[in-house]
Amino acid sequence: MLKRIGASLFVFALSASLPQTTFANDSEAEYALGGLKLVQSKYISMDSEDLFISAELVKVSYKFTNNSDKDIKTTVSFPLPAIPYEITDEYYEDLNLPNYDDLNFKTLVDGKPISYRKIVTAEVGGKDVSAVLTKYKLPIDWVALLGTGKDWSDNVSVKQMDELEKQGLLKKDSDDTYTPAWSARTSIVREQVFPAHKTISVVHSYRPLAGGSVGGALSVLGENKDLAKEYDEKYCTDKSFISGFQKAEAAAIAKEQYYSETWLGYVLKSGANWQGPIKNFHLTIDKGSPKNLVSFCMDGVTKTSPTKFEVFKKDFEPTKDLDILIVNF
Repeated sequence: MLKRIGASLFVFALSASLPQTTFANDSEAEYALGGLKLVQSKYISMDSEDLFISAELVKVSYKFTNNSDKDIKTTVSFPLPAIPYEITDEYYEDLNLPNYDDLNFKTLVDGKPISYRKIVTAEVGGKDVSAVLTKYKLPIDWVALLGTGKDWSDNVSVKQMDELEKQGLLKKDSDDTYTPAWSARTSIVREQVFPAHKTISVVHSYRPLAGGSVGGALSVLGENKDLAKEYDEKYCTDKSFISGFQKAEAAAIAKEQYYSETWLGYVLKSGANWQGPIKNFHLTIDKGSPKNLVSFCMDGVTKTSPTKFEVFKKDFEPTKDLDILIVNF
């Protein structure tokens, strides 16, 4: 059975990494209070989104139209997964900190590569708290200090720690020690011009930092109702899927083979930041091997090849993010 600390540890660990939110849709952004703030676009519509997800590649192609009479120049943000904060020195040796340069992140606008920059902010519960950390001289990426001999609290007094706890930026443990409650969020940003009454194409591609586990928890869902509920709510692992898994697992065990789980996530909800719904939405999920199993929450799914599953939607307004479970035998 999975240990709870494992579920909160890094999605980037090599042998037992955990579920990650892969990446988010483009969202129009503005700078506010020194941080990055996502805002609603009044004039730019998302005409189409073609999204491909596998454990090896994520590629998303958009078509945007500026429906106003003037060119619009704005900052567009592509948030990367926030570094989890539930980490202590005790587990430092198990960490494999992410290097976002390994993503091989590429962006094409109308077929031409463009440059971008990275911004790192701190957040708690989705709220940017970078300005507060600056005030108290606290590091945003405090996890990077683990094992270096330095500590995030080197410049903070006990009184200030009490103040930060009241603001929700610190958590007090059972032994009265404080632990940071903020996550480090890296965002890829660029300046983008949307010409008046014109449509442009934007294509992102990258290699995902896929999470997963060796063995997984599917084998014990029947013994743990809370875990079964969690899997069902996140991945829609209904009775049919569980039955199929049990048959596949029995066949694998007979051959002295075992399974592992791969978790992928994609933030769809930020796609609703554009004017109106996504006019044409196309999703393709590739499970890798025909022997693998896949489960995710989405209606209108059609199996189009031994490994691919596709969804087509008109006037799609995402209300929920996408989480994908791939069972590898």
